[in-house]
Amino acid sequence: MDKLFICGQRRLKGRVRCDGSKNAALAVLAAAVAVPGRCRIEKIPPVSDILVMIEIIKELGASAEMTPDGALIIDSTSLRTCRAPEHLVRMMRGSFYMAGALLGRFRRAEVSLPGGCTIGARPVNFHIAGFRALGADVKVVHGAMVASAGRLRGTRIFLDPRWSSVGATVNILMAAVRAKGTTIIENASRDPDATSCADFLVMAGADIEGIGTSTLVIRGVEDLHGVDYRVPGDRIEAGTYLVAGGITGGDVTVEDVDANHLDRVLCALEDAGMELDTYPNAIRIRACRRPRAFEVATAPYPGFPTDLQPPFCALASIAEGKSVLEEAIFEARLTYTGELLRMGADIRTVDCMAIVTGVRRLSGARVKVPDLRAGAALVLAGLAAEGETEVEGTESVDRGYVDMEGKLARLGATVARVDSARRASLRTA
Repeated sequence: MDKLFICGQRRLKGRVRCDGSKNAALAVLAAAVAVPGRCRIEKIPPVSDILVMIEIIKELGASAEMTPDGALIIDSTSLRTCRAPEHLVRMMRGSFYMAGALLGRFRRAEVSLPGGCTIGARPVNFHIAGFRALGADVKVVHGAMVASAGRLRGTRIFLDPRWSSVGATVNILMAAVRAKGTTIIENASRDPDATSCADFLVMAGADIEGIGTSTLVIRGVEDLHGVDYRVPGDRIEAGTYLVAGGITGGDVTVEDVDANHLDRVLCALEDAGMELDTYPNAIRIRACRRPRAFEVATAPYPGFPTDLQPPFCALASIAEGKSVLEEAIFEARLTYTGELLRMGADIRTVDCMAIVTGVRRLSGARVKVPDLRAGAALVLAGLAAEGETEVEGTESVDRGYVDMEGKLARLGATVARVDSARRASLRTA
């Protein structure tokens, strides 16, 4: 099991470039399976979740190869099965996107119910209800969803407005683009990950109106064709490195990110006393003082993203005053706070709310990563802590961040990755 060793209290300074959005890329890769042709997808982040998705695509019978310049070429013309490999699907939730892609293309899909981080209930009932509304017969058999239809037919589908589910929007969208007639999705997700998938499908020949709004109108088409597409920068990665700058009193510019996708995040950073400059493709953060207390409540896009709640909790742990973070998406997402307590944080959890009284200084400790975004929070806390922090279980962090330790080191952090059998010298940028 890999570990990160971090010597904290180094002020970060410099520029860091975001990789492509992991969550958008997962949706686009599934959409490429729905396209019977050759697709070139640029800016695919080589994180472990993406590598699993590529293996799923290959086992379905498509070819997938990386080019020397980092693009991924997928040709799903010769897809030979509509049954996704169970052992890979169960490794991450994003693999369930294959359900909509396969159902839309073959009128049949067999996909195991997904796995992923243990952060709370993430049912696929919205997905299944959408498939049934399109005319599919859907059953759950031996832990897998089996859906089939003689012909999918357009209809009006209402998603729960409290969730605006990204996954359900993407899955229904991929099935509906090949349905007969018009499908209208009400309360569709406006999240950039969902809109990226819709943009990709339009470039491939789909007829979709309302992209970026809560109402999508999809007119079914007979055929889709191959396309070249570039995945947008990862706004969650961008937010993480902005917090890294803020929590260390640094001056960090995050490149290849659309600031418009981070409105609520930037507002929260300003509430915390950070100085921000936004550019067409970059954001700069300067922390000239100790952070001050703030309040955030997670919500579907364009609200505050649940994936950045743990990193902001790390920031709150050293802020002046009492911060309140409400988790309204995943009920079990606050379990990681016990690890921050080991580092000296003052956190009280009440239901789905974390009340954080900032301390002037955290202390390095041995902590264990419970899930992807919690792992990022522990790394950030280690950057601010006095002494050395040992973060165990960084494989979870690798699911969403490309070379986090290398990027942090280039910003001036003292950090090293080692395996459990040895301890390397800390690497300093």
